[in-house]
Amino acid sequence: MEGQLDALLPLDSRQFHIAIKRLADSLLFGTDKSPFLGGGIEYVQSRKYVPGDPIRSIDWRVTARTGRVHVKEYEAQKQMPAWILLDTSASMATGSRTPTKYSTALHVAGGLAYACLDRVSPVGILGVGERSLRVEPSLSRQQVLQWLLKLRHFRYDEQTSLARRAGELAARLNSRTLVIAITDLHEDSAVQVLKLLGQRHDVIVLRMRDPAERQLRGAGIFRLREAESGASFVTHGRARWLDDESVARELQRAGIDQFTIDTDAPFAQRLRHFCRSRGVFGKGAR
Repeated sequence: MEGQLDALLPLDSRQFHIAIKRLADSLLFGTDKSPFLGGGIEYVQSRKYVPGDPIRSIDWRVTARTGRVHVKEYEAQKQMPAWILLDTSASMATGSRTPTKYSTALHVAGGLAYACLDRVSPVGILGVGERSLRVEPSLSRQQVLQWLLKLRHFRYDEQTSLARRAGELAARLNSRTLVIAITDLHEDSAVQVLKLLGQRHDVIVLRMRDPAERQLRGAGIFRLREAESGASFVTHGRARWLDDESVARELQRAGIDQFTIDTDAPFAQRLRHFCRSRGVFGKGAR
């Protein structure tokens, strides 16, 4: 891949970070960020009170017996780990206008990752282009920031590997996991692999769409050039990668919901409602 263009998303690091934090706050708007509230919290032990402990956590029975103030400690409900599968292929980085599918996808990936961390859910990243990028799920905000900054650099010559890498991930997941694929689904075989992944895990697809793709849907026969290989080909407006509805129905039959993000339209509020209906950041995840 030497000699190819290495580009950088237009926002500087500070603006980029602020935009991601704003999206995370928007996704969690109206939800209780504390993982220590509600059912599913198990009592672990009581310990001596230290300044700053909340009064409501005082263990009055132990306090009365010992004559010293004690507070209860609880074990937080374990959260489902999340894997974000981010498509870094050339078809994501090229587009009819800015922002591109890739820049929007990275913004979404960062917002989702920070929202997961706020809900105490470990989050990892898997690049599904050609670059080797896999970061195991953790609760480290610094780790998330590192891979976000790394992904701000992108290339225009990567081929997609969503089907292959999603299959590899499925083979090594031992416990139920939330898998979020952020992609334009320009790889037919990826749908079948995601359906297999959805048999054991909670899978959602955030499908990125450029305005030109939306306008071509239903059109007649036309000639296009593939972003990854540069090869020209003839297709039509009913091509699989343009037919959002049929792909969404196929995924839904396998228990996988698809949410389409148009790069030229606001999406934060709709994405928040989608995540809430799917229970992405709390109870209700299937």
